[in-house]
Parts: sequence; C-alpha cells; structure tokens
Amino acid sequence: MTATGTGTGPATTAPATATGDTPGTGTGSSVSPTARRIWLRSRGLLVAAAVLVLTGLVLALLRSGDNSALHPSSAAPLGSRAINQLLTDHGVDITVATTSEEALAALRPGTTLLITHPEDLTPERRETLHRATQRTGTRTVLVAAGPGTTAVFAPGTEAVGHLPTGELDPGCTTDLTDRAGSAQLGGYGYLPPTDPATDPTTLACYPYEGLPTLLTLDAGAPTETVLLGAPDILHNQSLADHGNASLALQLLGARDHLVWYLPTGAEAPGSDDERSLTQLMAPGWRWAALQLAIAAALAAFWRGRRLGPVLTERLPITVRAAETTEGRARLYHRNGARDRAADALRTAARGRLAPRVGLPAAAAHTPDTLVPALAAHTGQPGHDLHQLLFGPPPADDPALVALADALDALENRLTPDRPETTDTTKTSDTTDTTDTTDTAKDPRQ
Repeated sequence: MTATGTGTGPATTAPATATGDTPGTGTGSSVSPTARRIWLRSRGLLVAAAVLVLTGLVLALLRSGDNSALHPSSAAPLGSRAINQLLTDHGVDITVATTSEEALAALRPGTTLLITHPEDLTPERRETLHRATQRTGTRTVLVAAGPGTTAVFAPGTEAVGHLPTGELDPGCTTDLTDRAGSAQLGGYGYLPPTDPATDPTTLACYPYEGLPTLLTLDAGAPTETVLLGAPDILHNQSLADHGNASLALQLLGARDHLVWYLPTGAEAPGSDDERSLTQLMAPGWRWAALQLAIAAALAAFWRGRRLGPVLTERLPITVRAAETTEGRARLYHRNGARDRAADALRTAARGRLAPRVGLPAAAAHTPDTLVPALAAHTGQPGHDLHQLLFGPPPADDPALVALADALDALENRLTPDRPETTDTTKTSDTTDTTDTTDTAKDPRQ
C-alpha cells in the first residue's frame, strides 16, 4: 500500500498492487498450495517411486538365491548339499572357505582346492592362489573357468564360452570316465596347449563339437589342474542325472581333504581394479542424460505456475498520511533505538535550518560551517548549538523528547514572524470595550 501526503494531513484512499485474477471476480487462487493440491500434484511421482522400490525388492529377492548356488550346505536346486553329503560319507574332510585368506590357510599337501566362481576373483588373487597350490602340491578344480582363469592356472589354454549344456559322452578313455559314463556338461570348451593324443598328462574329455568341456592338465601330478566347463554336475537338481554323481565324486573326492572355496562379496576388487559408476555405464549414457535433462526442463516449463499480468486495484480502506512515520517511530521505540531516532531528527533539522541562514544544502551537515552561522543569527553559544545538532545520542526517552523540543524551538526562532491571532483578538476586544464604555459615559454621543 502507498500513503500520499506529508505530515498529518487528511486521510487518503491508497491504491494497492495485486497479482491474480481480475478484480471483482472473487475467484483468485491461493499462493500457498493446500495439502490436497500437493497430494494431487505429487501422487504420480510417489506411485512411480513406490513401483521402482517394489521392483528393486522383487529383483533382490529373486537374486538372493544366487548366494546359495554351489554352497555345500544349501538344499536349493542350485546348491550342492547332496554332493557334500556323498563326499562326507566317503570320508572326505571338507573345509568351506569364503575368502582367499581362509582358502590359503587351509591348503596343505594331499588337498583338493575347489574354486566355484574363479571368474569373480581379481587377477592378483588368482596369482596368489596359483602360487600357493604349486608350493603346497594342491590339486585344483576350477568350475566354469573362463579366459581370465585359464591365463593363470592353465597358461596356453584357450577357453571358448557359451556352449550349450546337456548330456555328453566321455569321448576319452580313463578310469574316471569309464566309471561315470555320460554326464551333463557344456558351458566352456577348452583348447589345450598340447595335443592330448601325444601328451599323456593332458586329458580332454566330454567334447562338444570337438571342444572338450572337461580338461585335465598335469594329470597324475600333485599339482593337477582340472577345468570343468559347467557346474551342473554339482547341483542338487541334476546330481542324480546320467553319470553326474559318479563324475563329481571322483573329481572332488580324489584326495582326503577338500577345500571348498566360495568367493563372496568379501573378495572386493583391489584399488587398481576399482572403476567409477560412469566407467561402468554404457558409452552413450551422456547423450541419454542430456536428453532426459532437456525433457525434464520442458516438463517443468509446461507444468510451471504462470502468473497473470500485474493489476492495480483500489482497495476499500483508508490510510493516514503519517502512518509510515508513526510506524517507524514505534519500531524505534520498541527496539530502544534512541540513537537512530535522534540522528534522524538532527539530520532533518539541519537540512531545514541551513537554507534559513543562507547556507547551501551541502553545508547542512558540516559543524564548522553550520554552527557559526546559526550562532550569528540566534545569538546562542556555539557550544550549545553544536551539542544540540551534533551531540551524542540521548541517554533515555525523556532526553530524546527534550532534544526534539529543543530542535523545534531552534527552528521556530529562525522562522519568519507570523501574525499572532490571539493578541490581535485581545486588542480588538479591548478597543471595542473602550468604545462601548465611552459611549455609555456620554449619552450625547
């Protein structure tokens, strides 16, 4: 609202600035949204977030069973509790390890090391385990060994993946395959570094289109290495099929001690192998993110609140012209700001007094110029005038009132004389009374 006029003049009607609908319609909307409007606007996002969280939970539950795959105590279809029981019945001592440190600590001569997920290990951990097996004379069985594993445990061997899993004939003549017969294999096929026909220490069995899915290197040696292309023969759900149980029992029960190593989340990659989230994402993610950002900006512009033009309307209220002055005075009084109030009074008084003594407005706030001029016109001591116009703030409210009265008195002394209505009235009354008296005394007049 804007007040017009100065001093304590007449009350005026103030125009006000309003934003919204056309005046008089009475259908303006509130600036602050209600809870209902917030719910209506945000329910779509809340539903989408709930669906996303629910989907994540379902996926987590579906994937939670992956931790039991090939676990020797798991009775799940992909677990290995059945073969574990068979090995225990045949007198094999089984040690379960979930970290490479536990596996290394359990290695000793006459041990078979089974690594269920060798591709989950970092190259450094593979190297450490391989050196330990060579040093302790440990036999190693690697399940679904890919190129990264064969490069360490079977140098020169090429791993070919994504072969179908199914029943395969032995394709070789060994005591192991003679007892087992056909078995369910596939997954990875292996090309050995030497020809199995001429190298008796290399046994290539269960081929799929010429690629053996069970490869034994250094056969008969203490550090024998077995590459098993697929884990199906170890699963509970398929152990009773074909010759799976016999083959699994011979591979894992060849020695009295078996270290069953299950790499888990504790086997975190080394700092050299760590990659940021952006490095793990597809190369085109930046363009996708840019498109999403543009779409979000357009949606925000489309759904954003648009205010109408600024309208000016006359509100049905009246405002005193001195309301601003009184309001500021109340604020000063409430906060005890006597120094600011006194400074405002003195500054305004100096601005009005300077022109009356012939000084420019620029000299109104210069004590060396204003005080002598006022002293010459009023006859008051310069020290008193300096204290009045440039002195320290008043100590209390009565002193502030006294300061205002003194400033008002000083301005009145420099104000041109005005006709004294009261004295003139008195003189006129006296004259009239005298005339009336004289008339009464001399009736002849």
